[in-house]
Formats: sequence, C-alpha cells, structure tokens
Amino acid sequence: MRAATFFDGIGWREGVVEFVDGRVRLRDERPAPGLPRIEGVITGGFTDHHVHLQLVEHGLLAGSRLGRVVDLGGNPEVLRRLAVHNSGGTPSDRSATGESGTADTHAPEKRTRQAVEIHFAGAFLTAPGGYPSDRDWAPDGSVREIADGDSAAAAVTEMADAGAMFFKVTSNSTAGPVFADDLFRTIVLLAADHGLPVVAHAEGAGEAQRVVRLGAARLAHAPFTERLEDDEITRQVASASWISTLAIHDGPERTIAIDNVRRFHAAGGTLLYGTDLGNGPMPVDLNPLEVAALREAGLDDAALLRALAPVDPLDAASVLLLLPGRSPASADPLDARPLTPADLKV
Repeated sequence: MRAATFFDGIGWREGVVEFVDGRVRLRDERPAPGLPRIEGVITGGFTDHHVHLQLVEHGLLAGSRLGRVVDLGGNPEVLRRLAVHNSGGTPSDRSATGESGTADTHAPEKRTRQAVEIHFAGAFLTAPGGYPSDRDWAPDGSVREIADGDSAAAAVTEMADAGAMFFKVTSNSTAGPVFADDLFRTIVLLAADHGLPVVAHAEGAGEAQRVVRLGAARLAHAPFTERLEDDEITRQVASASWISTLAIHDGPERTIAIDNVRRFHAAGGTLLYGTDLGNGPMPVDLNPLEVAALREAGLDDAALLRALAPVDPLDAASVLLLLPGRSPASADPLDARPLTPADLKV
C-alpha cells in the first residue's frame, strides 16, 4: 500500500493505492501518516475524442495509454458490437462485425481489466452527395444521406437505438453539398430530443461559424479553413467545445488551426484532445505529435491533462503512472505507463 497523488480530471487529490484481488486499486482517502508514498502521480487512461476504429487495428487499444475513445463515424452496428465486446460483454468475431483486428477470446474477467471505453456517434449524417459519401475509405454502412426532416428523424432514431452518445453531422462545403440551415437545425433538435449533442465536421469558408450558430455543441476539428475573428472566438467559447486534431494538418491549415486554438484556449474555451485516428498513419495510443501541437497552441501542465480527459482513476480498469515533474501538474503525459504491482513494493 502506498500514498499517492492522483488527477481526477479537474485537479489533484490525495489517495491510497494498493494491490487487491489481482489488480492495482486506487482509493479516495487520506493516507495515514508515515505511509510510504509512490514516486510520481496517477491518472486514468486518456481520452481520444476523435477516432475511426474501423480504419485501424483497434485491438492495439488494450496495450495503449488510452482509457476511452470516441468514434466519430462508422457503421453503427459494427461499433455497437465492438463497444459491447470491449466492455466485457459477449464477444463477437471478425466475420460478424466486419471490423479489422482479431476478436478477443479471453475470459470476460480479463477483457474487463483491459477494456477501453468506447463511445460512438454511429454513421456520418450528411446531405445527399455530401462528404464523405463518395470516399473510398468510408466503411460500408457508415454514411446516412439525409434529404428532409423524415429521413433525419429516421437516421437519428437509428443511431440512438444503436447506442450512440453523439451524432456526427458533416458540413464540408469544399467536398460537396451541405445541409441548409433549417435541416441542420432540425437534426440538432432531433438530437436534443434524445438528450445527445451534435458533433460537426465543419470545413469550408464560414462553416465552423455556421454550424455552431445552428446548435452544434462540438466541432470535430478545431477550425482550420480560416482564421476566426476575435468576436467569433468569444461566441464559440460560450457555445461549443473543440476537438483538436491539429497534427493531421500541415502548411497553412496547421498554422491557422493552431492560431485559432491558441486564442480559443486563452479566452477560456474547452479544448479536447483528439487525433482523427484512422486518418493516415498514427499510433493507436497517445499521439506525441498531437500533444506537441497542443503545447504549441499554449496548453501545458494541468490544461493539457484536462484536454486529455483521463478516465476517473477511481473507476478505471487500469491506471497510469506519470513521472513527477516540477510539480504534479507538470508531469508529462507522454511519459505515462501502466501502474504495476512492482511500483507498490516498499
């Protein structure tokens, strides 16, 4: 048993960590005086708020530093089965789900210990002929083309029934048609009837501004098409959160995105770490390039950890140990590794 400092997603707290029933467990209680202290700080696995699990070897998640992922576009039935399987439910084999990777045939107890939380939006909701309906990379069954309020209601109900926790709406005017204001607003209202937010892919002049004005609660990518005016940044801070995905860009788009994020963060906006995992080669893990880009945009120490949104270590199937920095908040998430029983030896 050791005394430990841990990050609860907002700030730093004191607790006790021990090895019980074959696993490391953290308890939220004040350590007894004189109890040996573990060197370093503890957190739950980090969250990648923008992934596409059907485009990567998602089996690698179990060995990563990610404790939660949010899939923002895929076949809803495949994602539903994958989420159930990964949480320790009934496993499904590859032929049944159609996803890449090999089904885990281990005992439910072992699967639960290794589980990474999977949240998902289900299919991309787009205008007829809109992005990404014409993309070869879009998995079968991953796009719903919506022409009117009736088809919007049907798609939203389908995603909600599959277990979606978000709705992904695309508004990419550089790649095809986008929803008119009224239909976009209708989708937002239908989503609200289910108590779920809309996450929008906004690309093209004025699209990031428009979708937030119409009710999108989150942008799937920090705005990268154009530099937002300061008054627009202020409006966005009050209305929406942004998922970073900075490292997928280069050249002028990267410069624009980092500048927007820097000002959004400085104004008090909510930034969420996300990589668009599946969009080109990148680790199925914490991405050093994305972390570096967030630091370049002004997020550091506790702000960076909040963007990484770690799973509550009191409830996590496994926890991470971060080596100490100048202070607990300055511990580098890229140095994180799983906390093991060996770390608890006195």
